[in-house]
Amino acid sequence: MALPSVWSVMRVAIPFISVVGLLSVRLAGASQDSGSVIPAESRPCVDCHAFEFMQRALQDLKKTAYNLDTR
Repeated sequence: MALPSVWSVMRVAIPFISVVGLLSVRLAGASQDSGSVIPAESRPCVDCHAFEFMQRALQDLKKTAYNLDTR
């Protein structure tokens, strides 16, 4: 049985990771009480969170690609 190429794995993994990230952000936001609002000045921006999430996702994909290449 042939192993899937790195590109086919990435083509499936990137949208999957994006959907899971969006769902987890919505679930985390829904669980906050309305009385515990953090002022916008002290919160990191949404773009910063998205950038950090995508960096971690790319690192995971690199590890997966490396593991597939070494097999």
